[in-house]
Amino acid sequence: MRRRAILLLFPLVLLAFLGVSRPAMAEAPRLSLMHGPVEQSLFVLWAQTRGAGRVAVRYHPEADPARLRQLERLTSEEGDFTAVLRLAGLEPGTAYRYRVSVDGTEAAEGGFRTRPLWQYRTDPPEATLAFGSCSYLNDRFDRPGTPWGGEYGIFDAIAAIRPDAMLWLGDNVYLREPEWTSLEGMSARYRAYREEPALAGLWRGTHHYATWDDHDFGPNDADGSFIHKGASLEAFRRYWPNPAHGLPGVPGVFTQFSLADAEVFVLDDRWYRYPNDYPRVPAKRLYGAAQLEWLKQALLSSRATFRIVAAGTQFWNRVSRFESFQNYPDEARELLDWITERRIPGVVFLSGDRHFSQLLRLERPGTYPLHEFTSSPLTGGVATNPGDNERTNPDLVDGTLLTQRSFGMLRLSGPKAARVLALEAYDAAGRLLWKRELKAAELR
Repeated sequence: MRRRAILLLFPLVLLAFLGVSRPAMAEAPRLSLMHGPVEQSLFVLWAQTRGAGRVAVRYHPEADPARLRQLERLTSEEGDFTAVLRLAGLEPGTAYRYRVSVDGTEAAEGGFRTRPLWQYRTDPPEATLAFGSCSYLNDRFDRPGTPWGGEYGIFDAIAAIRPDAMLWLGDNVYLREPEWTSLEGMSARYRAYREEPALAGLWRGTHHYATWDDHDFGPNDADGSFIHKGASLEAFRRYWPNPAHGLPGVPGVFTQFSLADAEVFVLDDRWYRYPNDYPRVPAKRLYGAAQLEWLKQALLSSRATFRIVAAGTQFWNRVSRFESFQNYPDEARELLDWITERRIPGVVFLSGDRHFSQLLRLERPGTYPLHEFTSSPLTGGVATNPGDNERTNPDLVDGTLLTQRSFGMLRLSGPKAARVLALEAYDAAGRLLWKRELKAAELR
């Protein structure tokens, strides 16, 4: 036994003699990081420690290390050891570097760039937004049979394109039966995604915004009657530091953010949802009166060239047999009539959920057509046979139906007088599958 102990100690003695320390991960606290929203003078860094600790971030302009600032937050079990660090008072259009430590031990470093101040000065900048839905990780709670998730390399493929932001369109995590009955269970599922090695590069490779759909809200097809939706909202707020989570007195996860001359209005399709099978009476709502009124006012007051409306549920798919907005005809008609009657320009829709991707074009007599880009799934199972009704959908744009794992991209470009919004679909390896362009002048 003594000889074995000496042999086991020998490598450590040799490493010490050579000046090499033991592996850092054996001593350093576990830390997960994600880049949250960024503005012209603000950057949000989300962090999670393995246990209670003091998280400190030191940051400075990349070109001026002497302008060093520091911000600290404590993590605790009550908040699932998460912290949101809001780095404010930053310079627009500036590259920054940061270092993060936990209880005094350096744990990570990285960088980011604030949004440029272009208004009243230059043409709008070019910008890109990646988006997708249905992100499934296989684990011990999988149903029996062939694993449902796969092609996790899609996350690195998104990061490699270096989009300015990533919008998660629901089913961002998949809560399982043992998890959706408690805040602790929901938090454990979120934590598994933040610690997943396949996602590490993406979490810090761009800036993240999110809404939810049924599987990260509760059970399959969960609606506003879900008794644990308060816990769902608390878990979402812990893990997604969106610019806002609903409005004062109007709970939910709906929010809004800007990217160059586009504004993105992100809806909550679960908190106020009536059951899918509820009778089709005027009272039946998907988004609820208060949220829909917010959206109508926000669209009307916006001065953005492109006004992107996003949700997990499809909006205008008239052949869908599932959870489409079309199952809530009175509310859907109210929104469509508002956009048409108020002549709101530049409106484009994004959605997820369906486990296939497509671009729909909804013609409107007397005005421009509405486009809806559905992107799904990221790593979830693929609907390889969506049905003849989907393939022959009269609103389907030819060549855009995809029955494979994929992600979408919006690309803003061109001078102010001739802005273009490119819609792009990529496969799990990051290869461009199709591209369609919408000119701002055509959306008026």
